[in-house]
Amino acid sequence: MRRNLLPVLALLSGTLFLFLGNGLQGLLLPLRGSLEGYSNETLGLLGTTWAAGFVIGCFVAPNVVRRIGHVRAFSGFLALICMNVLLTGLFVDQTAWLTLRAITGFCTAGTSMIIESWLNERATPESRGTIFSFYISITLFGVVGGQMLVPFSDVTTTTLFMICGILYSIAALPTTLSKAASPQPLKRAKLDLKGLFRNSPISFVGILLIGIANGAYGTLAAVFANRAGLSQGAVAAMVTITIFAGAIMQFPAGRLSDRMDRRYVLAGLSAAAALAGLVVAMVRPTDAYGIIVLVAIYGAAANALYPIAVAHANDFASPEDFVKVSGGLLLLYGIGTIIGPTLGGPVMTWAGPYALFLVTAIAHILITVYAIIRSRQRAPVPAEHRDAYTVAPAATSPMTTPESLALDPRAAQAEGTTEDRRN
Repeated sequence: MRRNLLPVLALLSGTLFLFLGNGLQGLLLPLRGSLEGYSNETLGLLGTTWAAGFVIGCFVAPNVVRRIGHVRAFSGFLALICMNVLLTGLFVDQTAWLTLRAITGFCTAGTSMIIESWLNERATPESRGTIFSFYISITLFGVVGGQMLVPFSDVTTTTLFMICGILYSIAALPTTLSKAASPQPLKRAKLDLKGLFRNSPISFVGILLIGIANGAYGTLAAVFANRAGLSQGAVAAMVTITIFAGAIMQFPAGRLSDRMDRRYVLAGLSAAAALAGLVVAMVRPTDAYGIIVLVAIYGAAANALYPIAVAHANDFASPEDFVKVSGGLLLLYGIGTIIGPTLGGPVMTWAGPYALFLVTAIAHILITVYAIIRSRQRAPVPAEHRDAYTVAPAATSPMTTPESLALDPRAAQAEGTTEDRRN
């Protein structure tokens, strides 16, 4: 294992600090915005603008990298991210925050694509699986680690903004100081909505709705917790337990989906997430422990949905189409994360902070109903012919780019299948 990881250790170190910054900034902004009296709509738009910038970055950033090179582009993107987070701490203004957040989302897509392509270039067929697993783990622990820094300082000061800037600056060092040759030019992201729907209607609709639910919760969970009266430490614990519960649940849920119709698993998990959300919305608990327990149940069910939906789509796709289908679904998920916070903010203003879980519950109920309908209209793929279930980083962390799919061992298998057919 050490032999497999040593060639990419510097890149993985940079990735850790990048996601530490992402996790810290993603929780810090809604907390500080709530204390500044920003409306729910504005706080929701912080997630909307970031997601929109990220999706646009997946399409545009490859052109920037082609023109100026990987190292210069990476340094430029990270410099802008670092500058933006420092400006956010200096100028507490909602219009400025929304603009800076969109730029940060765009640059995050660029930095992620460069790191992912670099990791893919350095990976060998033997080390690909190990590197992919470590990359997923690092994104998870980076986001959680960044969030857990919040309770150690006062969010009303500039301290956490400066710490975030330091983390982003450290993230730049391993890649910019590396002597490794630059990887191949980045591939431009493609989105074929008609093709995705034809391949798997439930995955298409399900991924969009999962993005709406996860986008709403991911952006506004801290706002809900703050308005529900939770302390700064309890807010961080609640957000963190959601991610960990989802990460743990992916393994048993994945095994179950390998043994039975994945649509039934999607329906069951969506129903569980909807029920947990409805309990929070209707009971309106005020005790921190009660909220955290219910949110942990919600997170375990909700965050296990994305990789199952992707696996179901790949069940019906040709092996050589793995990257195309999975990448398209990832971008579709990004569109959902744009819609979710935009809906969640006004609903929370209209019906109170607990109404956030009404938004997620409606999305999960729709997934449940549609999954059951589709299970009666199309036979499942036999277990022996199904795509292998793999944990997906997008399920428990900020979005990854389509470039990350090249690291997945299934992508290499698909390329090998294509070459065999040609020969």
